[in-house]
Amino acid sequence: MKITDIKAYGFWAGFRNVCLVKVETDQGIYGWGESGLSGREHAVIGAISHFKEFLIGQDPRNMNALWQEMYRSQYFEGGRVLTAAISAIDIALYDVVGKALNVPVYQLLGGKQRNHIPLFATAVEPMGPSLIDEMVKLKEEGWDVIRTTTGQQGDATKPQLFEPRQSIKDTSTWLTKARETLGNGITLGIDYHHRLSVPETVSFIQRMPTGTLDFIEEPIRDQSPTAYKALRSMCDVPFAIGEEFASKWDFAPYTESALTNFGRIDICNAGGFTEGMKIAGMCEVHYIDMMPHNPLSPICAAASIHFCAAINNLTWLELPPYDGDMTDYDKFFVGRPLVKNNVFEVSDAPGLGIDVNEHLIKDLTFKYWEAPRLHKRDGSYTNW
Repeated sequence: MKITDIKAYGFWAGFRNVCLVKVETDQGIYGWGESGLSGREHAVIGAISHFKEFLIGQDPRNMNALWQEMYRSQYFEGGRVLTAAISAIDIALYDVVGKALNVPVYQLLGGKQRNHIPLFATAVEPMGPSLIDEMVKLKEEGWDVIRTTTGQQGDATKPQLFEPRQSIKDTSTWLTKARETLGNGITLGIDYHHRLSVPETVSFIQRMPTGTLDFIEEPIRDQSPTAYKALRSMCDVPFAIGEEFASKWDFAPYTESALTNFGRIDICNAGGFTEGMKIAGMCEVHYIDMMPHNPLSPICAAASIHFCAAINNLTWLELPPYDGDMTDYDKFFVGRPLVKNNVFEVSDAPGLGIDVNEHLIKDLTFKYWEAPRLHKRDGSYTNW
């Protein structure tokens, strides 16, 4: 079996751009993958065009060797753009091989360890009574793991104010009320989307009674393990870190020093299945459970389900979407994973178990989109 073509599609679907990759072979078998570098899809598509030049004619069944060639074939190896491109191709290769062998992808990863994938839901209302109402509704629907956001999602069409200290005051107040309302049976976390500094994070944690939060996700940027080490020494709340990481090397300082408690891997950015299984193994050595990032199209969801099925150290997978409409996905994707009883069932279909209506996406428009710009009162930019 030989690779005959690699196609990349970037198009607007519902509420975001989607970047899909199709790997075709001389036996008529093809596979789909996805890149997750949202907002910079054209950069990823450019990288894929470079990889395509030496991948055509190679055997798609040599996934590990092809991963190494893609990663090590340039002087400037690694980085989020390149690993996002590698991720999409790697996922598509596993889809090809699974179909060729007539087995689901999880069999290629060592077999499944669970029959369904536990999920967490996200409440997105602004801090206030409406957030409590939303969380109570989620609890009534049977969700026992609920994450909140800061309640300020931003607006891509115009700059918006985000003042960290005001957010700390409001968020700590309303999360305390949420815990009082929901009781101790709910696992409660927050994604701060790396919008705080080290002292701001400490101040936020200290304003709430111990036990209010079960985890805090990405309170600060990930570039400095030293900063996270300082934060770890001052905070008693478990950290969920990793969706920004692009490889096992990015994860290593956080696993080896126990700086994270939940590995927020995104296999559409962190190297696909080939790298993802290694990262899961690294985390397992240090008793770190995986809590994968899953914000993209149903291709990402399907790939994440197979990954989660095959690893031992899983807590929950993210339920998408929490901030957009997926109506368009019903026509673009065939056999997309659907939530039943608040879990994803693990499909036994060959490959990823999902297909794409290629004729419907090939002429769709790419929509240039920028992440919301957040600024403080003094006019300086802060992280979205």
